[in-house]
Amino acid sequence: MTGATWVALLTLGAFHGLNPAMGWLFAVARGLQERDRGAMLRALPPIALGHLASVGIVAALVTATRSVTASTALAVVGGVLLVGFGLWRLLSERHFRWAGMRLSAAQLAGWSFLMSSAHGAGLMLLPVLVAAPTGAAGGHAGHLEAAPVGALLGLTAAGVHTLAMFGTALVIAVLVYEVVGVGVLRTAWFNVDRLWAGVLVAAGVFTLIRAA
Repeated sequence: MTGATWVALLTLGAFHGLNPAMGWLFAVARGLQERDRGAMLRALPPIALGHLASVGIVAALVTATRSVTASTALAVVGGVLLVGFGLWRLLSERHFRWAGMRLSAAQLAGWSFLMSSAHGAGLMLLPVLVAAPTGAAGGHAGHLEAAPVGALLGLTAAGVHTLAMFGTALVIAVLVYEVVGVGVLRTAWFNVDRLWAGVLVAAGVFTLIRAA
């Protein structure tokens, strides 16, 4: 992968970390509920792990399937999914709700996995990963040999992306917990979920144009 690819992965990671639906708002609410900064900080690693699992599955599949035909088919299917999912998020009035805050680390990771998957976090990496150069050997045998390497590269990309997500979420969570407080979000925070849905649609259209 090129330097531009890694920059794109880090940028998307920061954007995911910025999105309150990806976990930092949940972590802050938990910390305020227990009146413990440590509770907030302890909530973030499992949330990042769940995000990594969601993104890693998609990234590994994308980078392991590197033939021209497979990549084109994957780009088309992924582009359609991105557009469809983004439009659903834009038009839907449904919001995810959570009944309680006192969750184990495993439950937090599971919640984050479902939330990241529902928000199409892994799909957002599709244009970046499909466009990335592979350097794989030609031919069917070369493709089979390169598949495990491609999957490992995809997992590495997901890891770098998640580190950026975790770092951004950590900074925002600490700032909100220590300085701002959750109450101001009701009046000051813009609708990131709508912005996120719009970016999904744009990324899907971009992917379909590249695959055409």
